[in-house]
Amino acid sequence: MALPKRLLEGYASFRSGRYSLEAERYRTLGEGNQKPTIMMIACCDSRAAPETIFDAGPGEIFVVRNVANLVPPYAPDGRHHSTSAALEFGVLSLGVKHVVVMGHGRCGGVRAMVEHGKWMSAVRDVAETVRGEHSPGEDLQMAVERASVEHSLANLRTFPWLRTRVNKGELSLHGAWFDISLGELHAYDDGAVQWSLIKAA
Repeated sequence: MALPKRLLEGYASFRSGRYSLEAERYRTLGEGNQKPTIMMIACCDSRAAPETIFDAGPGEIFVVRNVANLVPPYAPDGRHHSTSAALEFGVLSLGVKHVVVMGHGRCGGVRAMVEHGKWMSAVRDVAETVRGEHSPGEDLQMAVERASVEHSLANLRTFPWLRTRVNKGELSLHGAWFDISLGELHAYDDGAVQWSLIKAA
């Protein structure tokens, strides 16, 4: 069965546009190994694509996407952990220098947790903690979205080989949150324990 028409049209546009302009770069990337310095753990929401938000070219960002941009705690139990496996590959094999966890506004996975308290068990405790602490005027879902990013950053530090690199200054961890409607990016300051808006030039 043929691919959906939208994909075929998009591919045709890519071939005549971006690929045509960057053919040599694609050939070089295809013949060698990828060497991104940044790894991004983001949500699979179609409205929040990291490559688009950060205007990244091919080979620049190693991206892992899952529902609600979750990072599980370290669990060397031999079971299948796709995000953990990607982390291991990105940090140990590719040697990335930065790992960024990026959440976003109006996240469907977080909304399901906030409204129904089901399914997203990985952030259930986070949601309940935020629910108990947030003020009446605060946007509860946004607070949980950001707290979930902070929770994933904490889980990253449970991976011993990752923590070792952070302690040696070979790797840095970052938290980000993207407002889809406004196109605004907010960054998490781990030391100050606060979020701030990134002002674009």
